[in-house]
Amino acid sequence: MFPECQLLGTVGCHLCEIAEAEIMPLVEGGLLVELVDITEPVDLTEVYGLRIPVLRRVDTGAELDWPFDPEQIVAFLR
Repeated sequence: MFPECQLLGTVGCHLCEIAEAEIMPLVEGGLLVELVDITEPVDLTEVYGLRIPVLRRVDTGAELDWPFDPEQIVAFLR
């Protein structure tokens, strides 16, 4: 079973859309991913503005910066 994750990004981010597509096969397999807009409700732009998309594990707080592929995501989630 996969840990719950967050995908940090923002609306209109082309790389965030690509990252979401990379994650979708895992979501279909049971991965829970919350999409988090770095501009709302708390502005996280200063921290993540140049790093998005970022996949973050809720349980450990570990982060995987873009670029990543499904194999790297699976390794990150172990």
